[in-house]
Amino acid sequence: MTHIDAGSELDPVHPVALPGGPAPGLSSAEVAERVARGQVNDVPVRSSRSLGEIVRANVFTRFNAIIGVLWLVMLFVAPIQDSLFGFVILANTGIGIVQEWRAKKTLDSLAVIGEARPTVRRDGRSTEVATGRIVLDDLVETGPGDKIVVDGVVIEADGLEIDESLLTGEADPVVKRPGDPVMSGSFVVAGGGAFRATKVGREAYAAQLAEEASRFTLVHSELRSGISTILKYVTWMMVPAAIGLVVTQLVVKNNDLKDALARTVGGIIPMVPEGLVLLTSVAFAIGVIRLGRKECLVQELPAIEGLARVDTVCLDKTGTLTEGGMDVSGLRTLDGADEAYVRRVLGALGESDPRPNASLQAIIDAYPDSDDWRCVESLPFSSARKYSGATFSEGDGETSTWLLGAPDVLLAPDDPALAETGRLNEQGLRVLLLARATRDLEASEPARGARPTALVVLEQRLRPDAADTLRYFADQDVRAKVISGDNAVSVGAVAAKLGLSGAAVDARRLPEDRPEMARALAEATVFGRVTPRQKREMVGALQSEGHTVAMTGDGVNDVLALKDADIGVSMGSGSEATRAVAQIVLLNNSFATLPSVVGEGRRVIGNITRVATLFLVKTVYSVLLAVLVVCWQVEYPFLPRHLTLLSTLTIGIPAFFLALAPNKERARPHFVRRVMRYAIPGGVLAGAATFATYLLARHHYTGPGALDAETSAATLTLFLISMWVLVIIARPYTWWRVVLVASMAAAFLFVLAVPALQRFFALKLVGVTMPWTAVGIAVVAAAALELLWRWVGRRFPV
Repeated sequence: MTHIDAGSELDPVHPVALPGGPAPGLSSAEVAERVARGQVNDVPVRSSRSLGEIVRANVFTRFNAIIGVLWLVMLFVAPIQDSLFGFVILANTGIGIVQEWRAKKTLDSLAVIGEARPTVRRDGRSTEVATGRIVLDDLVETGPGDKIVVDGVVIEADGLEIDESLLTGEADPVVKRPGDPVMSGSFVVAGGGAFRATKVGREAYAAQLAEEASRFTLVHSELRSGISTILKYVTWMMVPAAIGLVVTQLVVKNNDLKDALARTVGGIIPMVPEGLVLLTSVAFAIGVIRLGRKECLVQELPAIEGLARVDTVCLDKTGTLTEGGMDVSGLRTLDGADEAYVRRVLGALGESDPRPNASLQAIIDAYPDSDDWRCVESLPFSSARKYSGATFSEGDGETSTWLLGAPDVLLAPDDPALAETGRLNEQGLRVLLLARATRDLEASEPARGARPTALVVLEQRLRPDAADTLRYFADQDVRAKVISGDNAVSVGAVAAKLGLSGAAVDARRLPEDRPEMARALAEATVFGRVTPRQKREMVGALQSEGHTVAMTGDGVNDVLALKDADIGVSMGSGSEATRAVAQIVLLNNSFATLPSVVGEGRRVIGNITRVATLFLVKTVYSVLLAVLVVCWQVEYPFLPRHLTLLSTLTIGIPAFFLALAPNKERARPHFVRRVMRYAIPGGVLAGAATFATYLLARHHYTGPGALDAETSAATLTLFLISMWVLVIIARPYTWWRVVLVASMAAAFLFVLAVPALQRFFALKLVGVTMPWTAVGIAVVAAAALELLWRWVGRRFPV
């Protein structure tokens, strides 16, 4: 094979194809020279941001800035107990940093385990190296499923076909010959070869794209964007309310400056739902750590959330429902063919492919090559063609061309061999046809006129955990669709063995119109003879009907569908291309890990939705109280210490436990609407009831200690209503939820009962009439809240 010069960019020490054999690649000395010059593929680690970035993201937030300024003010003008909120924020931020750092380390370690190791040729030998160890001018060998990791120029090509759709949008594979360029980010779909690296590291075509797409991120999810939307509206409400509060407390009431500042800060602080952002980050981070222990690499954090929203999962049979390996269970000759000769042909076909797939590997194991047949020309297997081929020079000087592939693709529809194939497929067996070609492999249709010679019967190994996983999805109301390139009858039989019911359809008869395809997909469960392009179209058709689709796979023919699906799930042993585009990689190659991922996503989303209501009820009643104080021109009823105590007992501690609790409820859309439809009426009711108690107390108490007594009565009402909000949010009850709620109530009673704590928090209930009035108002408000939330649930369903 003669090397074709790719242009002036080649330097004097590039590898050259030798007349008698393959190019030797770089020498060790040349590699060391390039490393010294920094010409190394130093792409960023795929998984995460640095410790500095984590600290900055957790510390330098808008709300931390607001709270930080207010904290500094309180440290100078008020007792330390009015500055407790600042220490709570420090602790929360520290927890967030620690958890995200732990998640980073988990991601980094898993990324190393799942990292692709390309094969390079150095000193005339092929060796696997880490992607970051490739140097300029390295000779990189490629085969089916390999991702092109750096830009280069083809040096050797043996039926090499590369899919560049992820870069160019062009779906058809491109045939590459020596001298043609290859771009990083594309992948091999058929054939093999070698290319010389011409651009490495950040200079490579797809490096910038990969760096941005593969970062550890908490954005681009409905949950995160929903919280951002809520915080934007909260900010708009905070500004005018805070200004009005400042004016009222400092000017209108003409209070003591320090007391006025303390009560002003006490009104502003609870408006900030600072713990909600932190808790979301912690919940995601802990989710990554939990999944990491199960050898599940989450390449994009929102994938945890996305899979929890999935209602349709598309499964590739091979590698998902069945194990990768196969066994030859029979050989059936046709038209009187000599079985010994057929065995030699199969052995030669196995020897002709340097990178056999699972089917061909089973044939290699059953029929080892023992003859001196020489492969003259080969046609690598392609998912689009459904067959491979080779031309041999036999030992006696004869030349023959053979094809091996799907019987229903190679045979005419009326061929009697198809009936036998159908019977075998009905038993769940996979059948390949060996046919003698009458046309050259370079012809436009090499299969035309091929003469059937033998049927190779393969037995597939079912995954022992596949049935339980499919049953889990059925119980969770997630529809499973098996989409395979194999014969539909065979795939249907395999699915039936695993308990998956439904019709099996040959995808070649599916309509091309998207709405009609979507209807066909709704009616059937198993689809066979699906081409890679059809897999992609089927995912799109399901999405057009409003379904959230997950796609699993491990082969190069799954890449396009994996990329287009809402969530792509790849097996760790799958091709490098599938691992690169998938959001989730199952490093243990176990389909049974998927329920854990779904469960983790549901836990995160369901629990964050639950606790977000707690935080936002507080925000709503804080804004309302500020507005009412401004309108009535009275002192703000609370000091920061009172709201720190209430927030800790009714929101902070309970929210942490509730956010990490098990939750199997299927995630539902419209996060903002779901949260705010309860938070707004709940917050308005709590604020109005608390202010009513405060006004009554102002008329009831007189004298020097009146304000403290009024504050204590208002605090009691607000605590009881907040506790009832927690009681509702904690449903359905389990033993630990009951203990959690009871513990928070007991802690508040303990504060009221211990004199030292009474003085510390400035809480002392005076007399009997007003405290019981506060309790009565809280009971009425709690009953109204119960009825109001039930009405809202019926009146405004999401």
